[in-house]
Amino acid sequence: MARALIIGAGIAGPVVAMALQKAGFESTVYEAYERTADGVGAFMNIAPNGLDAADCLGLADLVRKVGFDTPGMAFYRHDGRRLSGDIPFDLVRGTGNTTVERSDLYIALRTEAERRGIPIEYGRRIVDARRDGGTVRAEFADGTRAEGDLLIGADGLHSRVREIIDPAAPRPRYVGVLNAWGFVPDYPSGEAPGIIRMFFGRHCFFMYTQAPGGELRWYANPPQAVRPDPAALRGGEAWRSELLELVRADRMPVADIIRATPELPAPFLNCDLPSLTRWHRDGMVVIGDAAHAASPTSGSGASITMEDAVVLAKCLRDQPGTDQAFRAFERARRARVEAVVAQGKRNIEGNLSGGVRAALRNYFIARTFRKPQTDGKRTLWMHDHHIDWDGPVTVGAAG
Repeated sequence: MARALIIGAGIAGPVVAMALQKAGFESTVYEAYERTADGVGAFMNIAPNGLDAADCLGLADLVRKVGFDTPGMAFYRHDGRRLSGDIPFDLVRGTGNTTVERSDLYIALRTEAERRGIPIEYGRRIVDARRDGGTVRAEFADGTRAEGDLLIGADGLHSRVREIIDPAAPRPRYVGVLNAWGFVPDYPSGEAPGIIRMFFGRHCFFMYTQAPGGELRWYANPPQAVRPDPAALRGGEAWRSELLELVRADRMPVADIIRATPELPAPFLNCDLPSLTRWHRDGMVVIGDAAHAASPTSGSGASITMEDAVVLAKCLRDQPGTDQAFRAFERARRARVEAVVAQGKRNIEGNLSGGVRAALRNYFIARTFRKPQTDGKRTLWMHDHHIDWDGPVTVGAAG
């Protein structure tokens, strides 16, 4: 039985390990951090296409269990007026989104992988790898080594495996905004829970969603044209004042939500990875954010990562060799995932529009979602993606 070395235990690593197990492969997952990294990070949305991919592996109910149902979205102007009604996500796949804390999802996926007999080793940071004959050998910072038939880089935006495959690979691209976020334990919004409510402020995009129990999670994109030093970003009261100043001229519930947030975490950089020249080499391949990171503004990064994991396992199951499988995987995925990354960048540009461009944006959103079953359904193209585990891998369209 072929054995895979999987680098990274975020979302992509455990999911691809479980997909490979279903396809008849053994694997071990190597995670750079210790378990003490649990509890770090903001929340995310798993879109219908992500739940569809998870369902191939019997994971969709697990994802829903650790999150809460997010059945739709709504758009608002800077003055608080609606641009749309509540638009259901089930227009395309017959299911809604799930909102989940990032760390809760990590823990749940790792726990399920281990329950299925897949070993995960912590504190194993990869430093190098090479293929020797038919064997791929990985070296870790602690001096240990591991051998397998193939190696999968599921090690995220700042992937070391990507650098090993192609030392000239591009670095992540900063897209001109920060990711700010917060959590309010109980907020009396007066709105139906679960809807993702998105506000186009004059100077800052803001969204929030509320769990049925009253907990409110929010996310914002404060613009910052010059890429800041990530180590210099701080949360706290000074950061609260900066955010409040950005939304001061808007008549939205945003300022009240920021004030009600008990503790403001430090923001982080909003980056993406538009395109790689090489996805694979010498028995090694990258998937998920290591291959094609989408801005969080796309709302689909985790979902297309889950798609990657399932499609890669199918390619390895169906192709006669590792190199052929990696080529088939790239053909099947490149157009779609690069289109999602590009859409995330366009979303940011649209969110920051002012003047005439903002008026045009608002007009087209209102017009598009006036008939959600037709125009709105086409707009949700990222969600309209189905994977048939038992069928052959097909080349994916961009959307």
